[in-house]
Amino acid sequence: MSLLPRTAEEFSSAEYWEKFFKKRGEKAFEWYGDYNKLCGVLHKYIKVQDKVLVVGCGNSELSEQMYDVGYKHLTNIDISETVVNNMNQRNAERRPGLTFHQVDATKTPYEDASYQAALDKGTLDAMASEEEGALARNMLTEVGRVLSVGGRYVCVTLAQESVIKLAVEHFVQLGWAVRLHCLQEENRTEEDSFALPVFVLVCTKFRQPMPTPILEMCLGEDGAPVRHTHVSELLSAVREHQAYSVLRKRLRTNTDANSNLSLTLCHAKTGLPRYTLTIQDSPPGAKVPRANQFAIFIVPQGSETAWLYSSGEGRRQLAASANFRRLVIVSMHRNQEYTEMQAVQSELSPVVMDLAPPGMPANHQVPFLSVGGDLGWREEVSRGVSQLSGEYCVENVKGEDGELYRRLVFLSNAALVQSESRLVSSNTATSQKKKNKRKAKASAAPVASSTSMTVDSGFLCCAHHEVMVACLAMLGVGMPQNKDIPVSVLLVGLGGGGLPQFLRDFMPNVTIEVVELDPVVLEVAKQWFGFQPDDRLTVTLGDGLERICALEKEGGHLFDAIMFDVDNKDSTLGMSCPPAAFVETPILQKVRNLLTPRGLFILNLACRDPALRKSVLERVSGVFPTILSRKIEEEINEVLLCTRGEKETTDATHILPSLNQAAKNLQSALCSSGTEPSRRPHIDIAELLKDLRIV
Repeated sequence: MSLLPRTAEEFSSAEYWEKFFKKRGEKAFEWYGDYNKLCGVLHKYIKVQDKVLVVGCGNSELSEQMYDVGYKHLTNIDISETVVNNMNQRNAERRPGLTFHQVDATKTPYEDASYQAALDKGTLDAMASEEEGALARNMLTEVGRVLSVGGRYVCVTLAQESVIKLAVEHFVQLGWAVRLHCLQEENRTEEDSFALPVFVLVCTKFRQPMPTPILEMCLGEDGAPVRHTHVSELLSAVREHQAYSVLRKRLRTNTDANSNLSLTLCHAKTGLPRYTLTIQDSPPGAKVPRANQFAIFIVPQGSETAWLYSSGEGRRQLAASANFRRLVIVSMHRNQEYTEMQAVQSELSPVVMDLAPPGMPANHQVPFLSVGGDLGWREEVSRGVSQLSGEYCVENVKGEDGELYRRLVFLSNAALVQSESRLVSSNTATSQKKKNKRKAKASAAPVASSTSMTVDSGFLCCAHHEVMVACLAMLGVGMPQNKDIPVSVLLVGLGGGGLPQFLRDFMPNVTIEVVELDPVVLEVAKQWFGFQPDDRLTVTLGDGLERICALEKEGGHLFDAIMFDVDNKDSTLGMSCPPAAFVETPILQKVRNLLTPRGLFILNLACRDPALRKSVLERVSGVFPTILSRKIEEEINEVLLCTRGEKETTDATHILPSLNQAAKNLQSALCSSGTEPSRRPHIDIAELLKDLRIV
């Protein structure tokens, strides 16, 4: 609206307000809310018999309405002569006891401690930008002077961070109690309404300054106060409420199938994240039944990292399947307790209605959807800190297939599972466990105690690990003529150790060297993921690039396969695996030099940037004559299989037809080489290789 100031500085200009009120005329401008919106908080903190100084009254109807309900001791001051004259004329007959005075709020003529309350609607916001806040501080000092002990400064504000910080810090230094109320808009559509919520700042004067700050935030006029220790915490809470209000208004005015808007709901007492809500709208033109306006989908605990719930494409697919105009997808957080589905629904119901699509009929029944009515199950078994990767946790979860899994998650990127292994009962064969899969699905909690479970080394949870194993069929493992020929593997990146342990347990005549940068990851792998180094499975702690350079320099040690399965800690790049330095041409050439004539370079590549992926493939093809690629379904990952031999002997058109027999040979070798009869590899080599494509 054109009557709103164009810049914050204009709020403080007497000339601006003179021009504004002449243009506005007699119509009150309730740009921070009218009496009906504010009366609950005002009556809570200002008694009818109190003497009240109204600072910067403007031509608002607020003082008139307060006078009409019994507040007869109001002193209204404003810097604008125009507004003071207009307001006195407007109230001379109907409200003879209501007076307006042209007074500078920073220099009032009133005696010390002569008022029980000071009411400010937007004046602090107007003054805070002037003279680097000096004008506002002078006004607050003057307010403090004229208020008696127990008196309250009640300020209606939009709580711009610099403004609210100035006021809160001012009163904290004086030892006053500070409380903020956040008043949400209720379906306002007027053009004067703001997307941001209105806050009411209440500062109470004490005879003796408080030894420690009292800083509180309340939601609504009657919300329970939440205590904060530091000013920064209070300011953070303000930002969260503002962000939520903007999101709420955006959702109530339009729909957007590609927006992927989300917000996090925190526990009221602890402040810890409890739910993450992601909004998925149906695309324009979708045929949605009239009754299917709005629904809430509860993601089972432990499933929030699944492609269907964590990726934009997956959520769109989920929403299309549910076929609602708007679907809110709710994920639950670690370190939080959730008792039952009904309790979760009751907790979420008051909040999620704020996220309803525009035009949804009143009293519309909103269904809660889930997978089998189950909240899922999760238990944390270990937590620690790595100097290289930060805080981590090891947790057991129940998958949607009813099986138990163990995961390693670095909390700096809690949406990403770093490593995962399937658990089986120590006394039960995996074949029996697999047979009972459907039966286990009905139970919310695990049948067996997680303490009696062990890691199934024959089950690879990561699809790209399965493909990397399948690629080794190219070495001719399992062929009669290769029966006693050893296979040497260099793997950069340990994780939970599932991939190298699988190779050690099931591939005949294999020796593996794993290079891992983080010693904490090695200890976690050994303690929680069944990783057992021995003379055929060794670990070198250190930088993978440095190890490759050292091996090439030493000479005399070649590998049949070199695998890169290392993630990129820099999340700002479009490639999450591997770090860019691992696919620079000099390193790729060193890798080639470390391979035997039949050797393979196998790379787990996860690249969202098409231009960056093209650049990587160009560098790899510049070193390796033949490259095959296997995309991982429902993931960004792809596995690159690169041959060491010359182009004419390793041409992909000759390789692909022979892969089926090579897959059978490797499958046979894996199944006949298990160290324990009860453990067997759960892998289908031929199925994994059938989608290999020439790059």
